[in-house]
Amino acid sequence: MTDDWRRDRIGSALRGENPTVLHRMTAGFAVIGDVQFLPGYSVLLVDDPAVQRLSELPRARRLAFLADMDALGEAVERVCKRSDPAFRRVNLEILGNTDPYLHAHVWPRYDWEPADLVSRPVWLYPRERWSAERDALGPQHDALRAAITAELASATS
Repeated sequence: MTDDWRRDRIGSALRGENPTVLHRMTAGFAVIGDVQFLPGYSVLLVDDPAVQRLSELPRARRLAFLADMDALGEAVERVCKRSDPAFRRVNLEILGNTDPYLHAHVWPRYDWEPADLVSRPVWLYPRERWSAERDALGPQHDALRAAITAELASATS
């Protein structure tokens, strides 16, 4: 499979071609992040690529998206808490400054993070962490992916 799915993350998820999909949610797709310098980083993608803002969704879909974000955040929290005693918390963010479609970031945070970054926004991490091969999603994350998927499946069934 090529990386064509990266150019159309939502469309490829709808077609079953996005390899980062963890679980189909009510209003979108839970996906694991392309980078894992904070293990468990995940994203909730809205299931309609034309939707750019939360306010564009009808109230029922908006609430469903927020409930999906909550469920993904809780799944990431449970898995990360079990797998790393240095787990601190989960940060949830809807930013929309780069990608034009509605999405929410779910960032686990850890006590082992650098002291100058642990209490600051993830976006302040050095640029090289976002593209370093050592931090890229890969087979070494399969157990983490499976655990988050299992949490989501049990929470949404």
